[in-house]
Amino acid sequence: MSNLRFDLPDGSTAAVTVTTLLNGGYAGRSQDDVAAHVRELAELGVPAPSETPSLYPVAPYLAQQTDEVPVQHDRTSGEAEWALVVTDDDVLLTVACDHTDRALEVHGVAWSKQAGPDVLGRKAWRLADVADRIDQVELTAWADGVQIQVGTLAELLAPAYWLDVLRARDLLRPGTVLLSGTIPMREGVNQFAREWRVELRDPATGDSIECAYAVRPLPVAIG
Repeated sequence: MSNLRFDLPDGSTAAVTVTTLLNGGYAGRSQDDVAAHVRELAELGVPAPSETPSLYPVAPYLAQQTDEVPVQHDRTSGEAEWALVVTDDDVLLTVACDHTDRALEVHGVAWSKQAGPDVLGRKAWRLADVADRIDQVELTAWADGVQIQVGTLAELLAPAYWLDVLRARDLLRPGTVLLSGTIPMREGVNQFAREWRVELRDPATGDSIECAYAVRPLPVAIG
């Protein structure tokens, strides 16, 4: 399990011990576009999911607020996402970056998610405070300082959709963290970067939440 702490806009903090960590996948609001993306990935050797949108449970300790992600090779990359965090008395929204092993992805998406952490921001908003304008919230990612993803939450299934999924599975309880799935990456930008930064920005208030980390190669293995 992981212990996370979030600074809230009113100056208070919220703490949560993560007991369930879930990664949404193929979670674009247009499932026609998702189907086209699945076909593109299949041509690259990534196995198609049996159902979309998908939901991948991963180990709770992978939910981290960290400045550094150690990796075993140079074929890993982040993904810009938002995250729901269920606390004892609220549901929070924060930024996240799902660091994924792309070499392992061709053998199984769920395995690739388990091979890297979900890096979360250290700030959060109460979901209720932004729910009425959630589609206008902006999501942007930079890889080595170059913008690689940009869009709004209107491109992804809404938090309300995932709250219904959690409720139906009896997982809408304190300690659950769910990541949204990601938006398309720009072509021609190197995703195998050494530095990642992801930002959620609320244009109505100008407030933003970010997470940023460096990718650190581990020592070469023996054997």
